[in-house]
Amino acid sequence: MFPQLIADLQSHLARFFSSFPTQAAERALEKAISCRGMIFCTGAGKSGHIAQKMAATLASTGTRAAFLSPTQAVHGDLGLVSESDLVFLLSKSGETAELLQLLPFLKARNVKTIAIVSAEHSRLAKETDLAIHLPVERELCPYNLAPTTSTIVQLIFSDCLAMALMAKKSFSLPDFAANHPGGLIGRKIGYRVSDLMLKGDALPLCRTSDKLLDLLHELSAKRCGCLLVQEQAKCLGIFSDGDLRRLLELQGSNALTLPMSKLMTPNPRSIGPNALAIEALHHMEEDRPITVLPVIQEGTLVGLIRLHDILRADLTSC
Repeated sequence: MFPQLIADLQSHLARFFSSFPTQAAERALEKAISCRGMIFCTGAGKSGHIAQKMAATLASTGTRAAFLSPTQAVHGDLGLVSESDLVFLLSKSGETAELLQLLPFLKARNVKTIAIVSAEHSRLAKETDLAIHLPVERELCPYNLAPTTSTIVQLIFSDCLAMALMAKKSFSLPDFAANHPGGLIGRKIGYRVSDLMLKGDALPLCRTSDKLLDLLHELSAKRCGCLLVQEQAKCLGIFSDGDLRRLLELQGSNALTLPMSKLMTPNPRSIGPNALAIEALHHMEEDRPITVLPVIQEGTLVGLIRLHDILRADLTSC
C-alpha cells in the first residue's frame, strides 16, 4: 500500500514542480518584500491550517506575519488589518465562501491581496491583486476528496516564500536564535562558545621551547586531546594526540626530545568566544575534520572548545 501511495504522490508532485508558476511567485516575493505593514495569511478548513503554519514560519524567520481567521475577521478581527498590510488567501478551489465574503472588506481598506489557489480561473484568482496557481493533478485520497496533495503544494510554496524572504532580508543565525529561545532549536542556537569552552587551569598549555617528553603528563592529564602552544597569551600552534601517534610511528623515541616549535601545527583554526557553539561544530567539520578549536579573543587565547562538549550539550540532535 505505502509504496504505491508514495509513487502516486511522486507523480502528483512532479506535475506541480514541472508547472510551478515561477513568475507569479517572484511577483509575490516582491510584494512581500515591499510590504510596509503586516503579512496576514488566511484560509478555511485544511487550507486554514496551512495558512497558520505559513504565518508561523514567516514570523519565526524575520517577517512580521500573523494568521487571520476569515470567520473572526468579519466579526471584528478585520480591525487588525490596515492599508499597509498584505493578505495571502489560501484555497484549493478558489471558491471558499469565507474568503469570498472577506475579500470585499479587504478591498474597501485598500489592502493588497494574493490568492494561492489550485483553480486558475476561480473567483479568488480573478478578484485578488495577484494569483498564484499551484497545479494539482489530483489528491492522494482515493476518492480525490481529502485535501492531501493540495495542502502539500501549499506548504511547499509557503515554505519557499519564507526562505526567500529570509535570504532577501539577510536574516542571520543570531536573529534566528533571538526568535527561538526555547525547545531543541533554542538549545541548538542559544549556546555560545563561551558557555561550553574550557578556560583557565583546564587548558593544556605549553611553550614553543618545551620538549615533548616533558609535556606528556600535561597532554594526558588535561584530557583535551591536544596541547596549545602559546607565548605571551598568543596561540602560536597546536599539537594533538593524533600528531603524537604519527610522530612516534615515524621517528620513534627520538621525537620526544624535540621542542614544540618543531612539532606543532602553526596558525590552527580558531573561533571567538561569542560565536554560536553550533558554528564551532561547523568549523570543526570543514575540510579535514578536527575535534578541538582554540578560542581567541582580540588575538589572545582565552579557551578551548571540544567536540565532546558540543555533543554533551546535545546540539547535534536538533
